[in-house]
Amino acid sequence: MSVTYQDSNARMSQVAIHNGTVYLAGQVPPDATADMRGQTEQVLARIDQLLAQAGTSKEHLISAQIWVTSMAEFDQMNAAWDAWVVPGRPPVRAALEAQLAKPEWKVEIMVVAALPEA
Repeated sequence: MSVTYQDSNARMSQVAIHNGTVYLAGQVPPDATADMRGQTEQVLARIDQLLAQAGTSKEHLISAQIWVTSMAEFDQMNAAWDAWVVPGRPPVRAALEAQLAKPEWKVEIMVVAALPEA
């Protein structure tokens, strides 16, 4: 079985596809001046782009891992998430507080999705 990599550099790939499953790297916001909801919306938009590039969408999410820098802002992240996730098709999810690689980032999200059946 082969693995396909997309948007790769020497360190990592943004997307890996194996056996009908799409794995995304953790996504962070390009504009870190936004509040938690704004950063989350940016990350979710990037996830939509990467999933489409890989041939799938948020309708086929399997799992999500979410890291936030402050649980005090957790409700803002959830507001963006709830507006984005497909009703009736929420993935399994874990969310926790963590220090991210850059102090201005408030959220990082990593997802796994299935490729739609042909």
